[in-house]
Amino acid sequence: MQSIEKYQEDFIKYLEEYTTFREPKNLYEPVTYILNLGGKRLRPVLTLMTADIFNENYKVALNAALSIEVFHNFSLVHDDIMDDAPLRRGKKTVHEKWDINTGILSGDAMLIMAYQLFENYEAHVFQALAKLFSKTALEVCEGQQYDVDFETRQDVSISEYLKMIEFKTAVLIGAAMKMGAIVAGASPEDQHHIYEFGKNLGIAFQLQDDYLDAFGDPKTFGKQVGGDIIENKKTYLYLKALEFSNKEDSAALERLFSSTPDDPTDKIEGVKSLFISSGSAVETKQAIQVYTDMAFRVLQSLNISNDKKELLEAFGNSLMNRTV
Repeated sequence: MQSIEKYQEDFIKYLEEYTTFREPKNLYEPVTYILNLGGKRLRPVLTLMTADIFNENYKVALNAALSIEVFHNFSLVHDDIMDDAPLRRGKKTVHEKWDINTGILSGDAMLIMAYQLFENYEAHVFQALAKLFSKTALEVCEGQQYDVDFETRQDVSISEYLKMIEFKTAVLIGAAMKMGAIVAGASPEDQHHIYEFGKNLGIAFQLQDDYLDAFGDPKTFGKQVGGDIIENKKTYLYLKALEFSNKEDSAALERLFSSTPDDPTDKIEGVKSLFISSGSAVETKQAIQVYTDMAFRVLQSLNISNDKKELLEAFGNSLMNRTV
């Protein structure tokens, strides 16, 4: 097994070779731009790590890992257009740096490029990867639509929210790991179990992201703390606060979430105070642990050594204990 840093290093090197100059410039330059903005590279690292866990040379999985990263960034380009977001990782979004039409077309090209990378594998591996990719890509679109729908709904349930983050975020993490298992020739049972491990870890990861958005350290979080509150996003924290609060506090929370002050400082602090007093903050931390534990229980069914199970558990714990 390699270190996370080694997987990242080899993946970034492969990515740099992939994003060489192509024509037409105005189609491919935005692709290169978004792919080189950085980020955690969590999903491709998971693909490489999983191939390694199932005793395959992890470099054989580089094309599958790159496909996951290209698709993930394609979804970010289109999400940024839908959200009219000006910045991505501290830099101008593609549609801001170029224009909306360029963002749409370059994003479309990235989706096709992601599929194209599977052509580097034998037919049976290609088929398995493409089948998983199609299912996952459609679920990500469904998750995004749920997210959009929730913006104008006042009756979003906890189960609906969990389904949304499962589709929008978690299934791609599960798929990243399953792709590594497919390339490594793991058994169908092990492919299923590693997918479930990744999916449950992905739900915990997103809940942790929701929590850090409200309660993270501004020095380490990497983006504005309270961003979800400013945007009135109905996160797990918000929904649980409504569920646990009395009528007076629920009304206060709903009033805060309907306001758009020029200076959001008081709004952020008011909402966070209600998250804490209602018990929502503690409940969210407990939910993160529940899904993390679900992921770890799946590990016991994997046909790998205990040492490798412990490595996966340590990796999961590192994600859940992060501050960024």
